[in-house]
Formats: sequence, structure tokens, C-alpha cells
Amino acid sequence: MILAIDPGSTESAYVVLNKVLKPIRFDKIPNNDLLQYLYDDNFADDGIEKVAIEMVACYGMPVGKEVFDTCVFIGELKEAIANTICADVQFIYRKDEKMNLCNSMKAKDSNIRQALIDRFAQFDLKNGKGTKKQKDWFYGFKADEWAAYAVGITYFDMYLKNKI
Repeated sequence: MILAIDPGSTESAYVVLNKVLKPIRFDKIPNNDLLQYLYDDNFADDGIEKVAIEMVACYGMPVGKEVFDTCVFIGELKEAIANTICADVQFIYRKDEKMNLCNSMKAKDSNIRQALIDRFAQFDLKNGKGTKKQKDWFYGFKADEWAAYAVGITYFDMYLKNKI
């Protein structure tokens, strides 16, 4: 199982992917709640073996307080994971997600989302969610949960795929 996290300055999205990369648990929650989940061992039953976190990278443009707050939170996450899940953390950069999923550095969030739908959706090829009666791969996904899933899939493709 992979725990993939898209960190933010105040809230972060996470997705737990099972052995066939199906998202089995996901949410976007306040950062303090995510840290508390980790320290309360709320991921223990998920059998997490690997952890991937999207990492901030410098692209030459000025950044604001939110980026630095996110960097601090990434450090707090890494420490919490080391003390609870005892798994190594692999940082995944946005450029790697773009190249892995879309083969283009110009890819936007919508391109990444569509690449994930194209790869995993089984019948709802428009939004990958399906309906309450007929749930598809991404049923229930919203906002940054897509980004967290992209982190997990990129981690799998880059570090685990060829080892299976």
C-alpha cells in the first residue's frame, strides 16, 4: 500500500492506494488533523509500506509565505511518518508527475486529471467517477485528491513498477 500526499500550507490531500493502485481511502483535511492521524496511528490498518509526498521545487520565480509554510509542513510530515509508519518517504516533484503522466512539462492539472482517467477509469471516461449506483475508479474524488493520487501513481511508475 502507498500513502500519497499533496501537501499545502493549511490543508493537505492524501490518498491510500492498494496493491492494484485503487484509491481505497482519500480526503483533504487540515494539516494538523493529518499529523494527528499519523500520530494516532489511523493508517495502521491500511498496511502502508511506502509513502510519497509532493515536494516543492524552485522554478526561478519569487514565492510567498504559503510555499514556505508548505515546506515546513513537509518536514513535519516526514518526521511524523518516521515516528509512526516507519516508512521511508520519497519526494515526488511536480515536473516528474507532468512528464510521467502527460509526457509534457506544459501539462496543467486538467491534463493530469484526464491522463489518470484515461489510464484507470473503467466506464466513465469523462470524469472517472461514475454514479452512486455504478461507481467508477475515482468515485468521490474532489479537488486536491487528484493531485495526491498523481503523486502516488508517479511514485509507483518511477520506483516500483519495474520491480514487480
